[in-house]
Amino acid sequence: MRSGIDILVGTPGRIKDHLQNGKLDLTKVKHVVLDEVDQMLDMGFAEQVEDILRVAYKKDSEDNPQTLLFSATCPHWVYDVAKKYMKSRYEQIDLIGKRTQKAATTVEHLAIECHWSQRAAVIGDVIQVYSGSLGRTIVFCETKKEANELALNASIKQDCQSLHGDIPQKQREITLKGFRNGTFKVLVATNVAARGLDIPEVDLVVQSSPPK
Repeated sequence: MRSGIDILVGTPGRIKDHLQNGKLDLTKVKHVVLDEVDQMLDMGFAEQVEDILRVAYKKDSEDNPQTLLFSATCPHWVYDVAKKYMKSRYEQIDLIGKRTQKAATTVEHLAIECHWSQRAAVIGDVIQVYSGSLGRTIVFCETKKEANELALNASIKQDCQSLHGDIPQKQREITLKGFRNGTFKVLVATNVAARGLDIPEVDLVVQSSPPK
């Protein structure tokens, strides 16, 4: 960074650290990309992102960086926030449009009602019935704590590992490689850690509670 770079990819917290320590100069930035903008602006990062962009943007200036925002979902509030960083003539590109996104007709959907204290036992039974001893299963949890507890629960008989934000990147890569290779059959992950995973031949996907 000291000798000059073309592209910087970073998390808001780390970029802000470098700015505050005087190791990074964003005054000549030409393009700003926010990936997963709905998550970035909704998960406590909004303030950090604003602090960073304040350095590169001047109010009502035509020389501000070109800004590109990417998101799989765009609630109305995302557009409201986006207007702060976009020029008045910004373009919105929608790759889905009015089409309704439908799951494949070969996928069966089940909703199972149970008391929270029985959830691990029920999930263990569902895995046995719908995935068996050979199939791959991903279980999504709301929190890291829940992911850890579920992965260690005796009700899930198969080999099982967890994946979430507190696990170091190197271990995450080892875990994902093991899941792809079939070293273990059940992956318990938080929604954030699991965004963008590309894993072939998953037989069963379980949401441990309705997604918020």
